[in-house]
Amino acid sequence: MQSLFSGRRIVLIVILTLAAAPYFMRLGASSLWDSNEAFYAETPREMIESGDYINPSFNYQPRFNKPPLCYWVVAGLYNLFGVSESIERLSIALAALVLIATAYGLGRCALSQEAGLMAAIGLAASPRFLMFSRRIMIDVYLAMFMALALLLFMLAERRPERRRSYLIAMYIALGLGVLTKGPVAALLPALALLIYLAVRGRLKEIRSLMLPAGVAIVALIVLPWYLAVYAEHGWFYIQTFILRDNLSRYAQRAWGPSRGPLFYLGVIGGDFFPWSLFLPATFWFEARQRLGRNRRASRSQLVAPVSSEPVNPATTEGAQGSPAVLLMIWVGVIVVFFSLSRSKEDLYILPIYPAAAALVGMLIARWSTGERSLDLPVQITTSILAVVTMIGGSSALYLFGSGAGVYELRGATAIGGIALTAGLIAIASLAVKKKFLAVFAAVSGVTVLNWVFVLWTLPDFERYKPTRAFCELLRSKPPDALVGYYRLALPSMTFYLQRPIFEYYDPEELKAGFLSGKEVYCVMTAVEYESLEQELRARTYVLARRPIFQVKLKSILDRAELPQVFLVSNKAE
Repeated sequence: MQSLFSGRRIVLIVILTLAAAPYFMRLGASSLWDSNEAFYAETPREMIESGDYINPSFNYQPRFNKPPLCYWVVAGLYNLFGVSESIERLSIALAALVLIATAYGLGRCALSQEAGLMAAIGLAASPRFLMFSRRIMIDVYLAMFMALALLLFMLAERRPERRRSYLIAMYIALGLGVLTKGPVAALLPALALLIYLAVRGRLKEIRSLMLPAGVAIVALIVLPWYLAVYAEHGWFYIQTFILRDNLSRYAQRAWGPSRGPLFYLGVIGGDFFPWSLFLPATFWFEARQRLGRNRRASRSQLVAPVSSEPVNPATTEGAQGSPAVLLMIWVGVIVVFFSLSRSKEDLYILPIYPAAAALVGMLIARWSTGERSLDLPVQITTSILAVVTMIGGSSALYLFGSGAGVYELRGATAIGGIALTAGLIAIASLAVKKKFLAVFAAVSGVTVLNWVFVLWTLPDFERYKPTRAFCELLRSKPPDALVGYYRLALPSMTFYLQRPIFEYYDPEELKAGFLSGKEVYCVMTAVEYESLEQELRARTYVLARRPIFQVKLKSILDRAELPQVFLVSNKAE
């Protein structure tokens, strides 16, 4: 076996280390994201406060729409290190690190160490995956457990002497996935593996997968919490979670805009960048390889003597054919399954990225070690990557760089300059036939952009996130005061104030609050306040105001003034 620490691999390890480092940098420098993160930071805190780890709550109300594993993980870290944004995000970053390591394992198992390193680098360098890993806990954990199950199945296939141990570990991963987000964590891997065995002509081998033991392992992990909930509440919360929060989301459009069946093609292009650009060449190469093997097998059968022995499909594709087929089926099953769903969110397909990264890692490893048929498609893709990187850098300079007014973000000028430089180096490297340098100039440029974004741009974005700043003003308000927001979504107020908050959407609710005789502190947009000020029938005061970022290209291009949110009260300061 070749040493991991030899030649070019050392360069790859250095790049991977640099790509993974931003996942742990300045985790507490920015406040919670209200769109999702607040729930996974506050619910564990309320568990600790109440001492009740069976009944999740948020804003001091029951929250049974997800299983509790993510809450338990964060609560455990809170108990060890204290409650903070950085500790909550540490749990996500660690899961992301496992996913990156899983991408390495898949590439290594499928082809080589270099393929594994390139797979891990591509996933770690992805800017969108980096952002997910600093704010979206439950989907990162679900992807981690599902990808681990895939890797363990692949290891069971490749190392039959330890098959039983790997399968037991696979079922443990599936059970933990189900305890993270529900039955989908076991359903999709089971479907992908079933299709894989069918394609390989090995359906009879299902009996060798230890299914009764696997079901028992998953049940031992999942059922204790469900039984505890049933003992206390009966079927109510279990039915609402499985039927309303799972099946109804798949069968009905729960929220958001209508999204067509091709929605996820665009998602993959952006969320899996930069390796997403290599996926077409990857699928082309694997399809070409399979067709070539089938033709050779057909010719050999025409000239070979007739044998009474049955053909074993598991050995006809060669050592490297099976892993690629498994990885492609994994990607295809998950993408097709969620493409048929009425509700579509980009994070639903996050579990495909380690497998997709392994496929791209295999492609680039083969190309860099002399697979001449890949020269043209990979060089074209690398050129496209360089151009896209330069266009992105130019856009960052124009939209958010120096002179962008209220939209100027710290680090945007550096990001633009780095992207332009990396793209030019990649193109120049291709011109002088430095293939390896061309690919990794572009990828290294994206990695440096991630460093700048995490160290400077993301903390600077706090100017446009009002929640933590407003909560600093509200900490000293009396316990019986009404505190909350109107027609906004600022759930992290509960985390920062550690008290119940109101969520008003009906104007009559807001009017009743201001006429209740209690002190009221409400966050609302300036537009809403101006439309309701005369109807509140109470004297009101704007205690503070903050801009919020309007993520609309037309507004940015027009350099429109940023919308404002107000902290409004019936009590003057």
